[in-house]
Amino acid sequence: MTSSFQDTRWTLVSRSRGSDTQAQAALSELCEAYYAPVVAFLRRDGREEGMARDLAHDFFAKLLAGGAIDGADPLRGKFRSYLLTALKRFAADQRARDHAAKRGGGQVHAVIDGEPEQTGAGLQIADTHVDAPDAAFDRQWALTVLARAMARLETAMREDGKAAHFDVLKPWLTAEGDATPQSDAASRLGMSVEAVKVAVHRLRKRFREAVKEEIAQTVGQAGDVREELDALMGALRK
Repeated sequence: MTSSFQDTRWTLVSRSRGSDTQAQAALSELCEAYYAPVVAFLRRDGREEGMARDLAHDFFAKLLAGGAIDGADPLRGKFRSYLLTALKRFAADQRARDHAAKRGGGQVHAVIDGEPEQTGAGLQIADTHVDAPDAAFDRQWALTVLARAMARLETAMREDGKAAHFDVLKPWLTAEGDATPQSDAASRLGMSVEAVKVAVHRLRKRFREAVKEEIAQTVGQAGDVREELDALMGALRK
């Protein structure tokens, strides 16, 4: 697997601005890659699951319509940062519209100062154990990057005729492998335990490269990959 910064998500953004088949394919991949993080942000921002998914579709439709995405510029930084900023504005605008609708337009409303029981559900205390929307977005972004990297590696392994190796050794790319004796894998693959250890080491190395390649598609410069990889690890630790 090789990485090229000439074919990044920024390039996909440019391709998605057209109306031909290539543009539609680029748009589809772009939305697929960030749909789950956007939904996670909206869910943590207070929307129910169904509403969050509907708003995610509306967000991408608005972002990619009318030239709005022309503001995305690889020289300004990471696409993840650009998208999160745009999402925050979208969510704030949506909340303002919801509040305006609830107020009923030109009606006059009194503000009542009083005890908690008088203010009802409007008085709430933030739960410090709940992730902020930004953190939820970043964690889901990290999980999505890992899932896409895993799929990338699986495809490459199957194309190399090593599907069985991938299926048996895959647990060692996650926490599952810690509870699995490598002797079991050796028996299933007809290999020695030492050979399995070497195979696991190589698979982990390929997985790290796949993660870096996936991250490389979301940054404007090669030097930003290390920074984004650190951000990914930080998001997973939270």
